Amino acid sequence: MNIVTTPRSLQEALTGVGTIGFVPTMGYLHEGHLSLVEAAKSENDLVVMSIFVNPTQFGPNEDLDRYPRDFERDEALAREAGVDVLFYPNTETMYPLDMARVTVRTGADVLCGASRPGHFDGVLTVVSKLFNLVRPTRAYFGLKDAQQVALIEGYVRDYFVPVEIRRCAIIREPSGLAKSSRNVYLSESEKADASDINRALIEARDALAQGEAIRDVMARLEDRLKNIPNSTIDYVEIKDYPTLTEVTSASTELLIAVAVQFERARLIDNVIWKRG
Repeated sequence: MNIVTTPRSLQEALTGVGTIGFVPTMGYLHEGHLSLVEAAKSENDLVVMSIFVNPTQFGPNEDLDRYPRDFERDEALAREAGVDVLFYPNTETMYPLDMARVTVRTGADVLCGASRPGHFDGVLTVVSKLFNLVRPTRAYFGLKDAQQVALIEGYVRDYFVPVEIRRCAIIREPSGLAKSSRNVYLSESEKADASDINRALIEARDALAQGEAIRDVMARLEDRLKNIPNSTIDYVEIKDYPTLTEVTSASTELLIAVAVQFERARLIDNVIWKRG
């Protein structure tokens, strides 16, 4: 595995290669990230992973400083998974002038964006930079952050970026808890309690499939989540996917998404239901 830290060394490592599969991450890798590598390896000649904790997607009161970091651990996991090139830049490399940023005009004021203003501007800014550096054939994103995936797909269409976006399934603990780097912040009892999030989402999906009204499903889902100890609900939403707009009779994919705040970790999760 080739570890590079600068745009020049990255470009040299990618000169003359065939198809490139790209897995952008913020590190502290888990099975979800490694499943993206596996998908990328199956479809491309070379796999690039980036590890960069992007400061522009964190708000002033969020966990940038304490976001979990362990590069030696990540390097070993990436090597074992079969990553060919690991791009590990610093902030000065990624934002040499910081003179311009992507602004998201639609789809960023709902779900996570409603309580994290500017978050997705930061996400799409760094994704734009990484796409320009790597020039991937395909890029792989987990659906745990389904809003992020939808906005990246929209950005690629709107800016005519020549990359295929691959949606990848959420990887979960045996309990149903979605894998996340922030799970390290949860106590063992919180992990057990948080597994109820997925069960509640599955119940909501099944209720929609049985024809229940969206407002009733959302109300019951919210009541279910309120029973999780020592947590507060950030949002409970059902949206058209991937437009992230209100559901209509024409909607074919519905995103059921929630965010729940524990003492030291804010967890997001979702399921996507396709109308038959």
